[in-house]
Amino acid sequence: MKKTLIALVGPTAVGKTSTAINIAKQLDTEIISSDSRQFYKEISIGTAKPTELELKQVPHHFINHLSIGEDYNASKFENEVIEFLDEYFKNKDTVILCGGSGMYNDAVIKGFDKEIPTADATFREKLKQEYDEKGLTHLQNLLLDVDPKAHENIDIHNSKRLMRAIEICKLTGKTNAEVKKGIVKKRDFDIIQIGLELPRSLLYNRINQRVEIMIREGLLEEVKSVLPFREKNALKTVGYKEIFDYLDGTITWELSVEKIKTNSRRYAKRQLTWFKRNEKIMWFSPNEINKISKYIRKTIQNT
Repeated sequence: MKKTLIALVGPTAVGKTSTAINIAKQLDTEIISSDSRQFYKEISIGTAKPTELELKQVPHHFINHLSIGEDYNASKFENEVIEFLDEYFKNKDTVILCGGSGMYNDAVIKGFDKEIPTADATFREKLKQEYDEKGLTHLQNLLLDVDPKAHENIDIHNSKRLMRAIEICKLTGKTNAEVKKGIVKKRDFDIIQIGLELPRSLLYNRINQRVEIMIREGLLEEVKSVLPFREKNALKTVGYKEIFDYLDGTITWELSVEKIKTNSRRYAKRQLTWFKRNEKIMWFSPNEINKISKYIRKTIQNT
């Protein structure tokens, strides 16, 4: 049988973890996490990491393999996953790549674009100084001026993402989309791409419920425990930055919780925008486990 990677994607809270586990059981396979925040040992509640029980049901890889103080990126992830698959596929025919991080999924499926320029220390320092003096809105406006499409698609509340997008435009004279077109790498395995979606109102309700569960499970204490690392990129994300603001005394606790819900819904919308551009993704409801498994088996047989 030809080796096959099954990429399972979708927005936050849609049910990727449980769906991946169910499919993995049916196919007798294992799961690679491509959720860029679940890599880190110190953050579990705010990242909706699989529970210990879920991790025991099916072997998972690339979860809890980094410390929050380590620097990591999509290029490193691509290299490590491909190296892992070289060994894994000697004994297994299928594997599931599961996560909502579009860039990390694409790094494995398409290859990380090596034409993207490395960071320019001088220009980055200039942007950081402007950010310190003028705030996040200034960076958002800068990106809007040079690359409106990138402004629409990235997390504009993440200062590092904003700086990087502005930097790419400055160094190349092109938009982020133009730079990141790249050439899709030819992989030694087949790829089946599955997307999970729900009606928007249902998805948003699930997001709100998930945030409430995170709060009850101790998200505040988790955020406090990583406070010394708050400048790390992994923590400049929904669920952490809002509580950092609360701990700074700039917003109330109630407002921080509402902001987590609002920003999570916005993040889900951006995820869907990213994935919907990919015409190779076949979309299902997370409740259609048997239908998904049947589609995977049939696709594998026909390749």
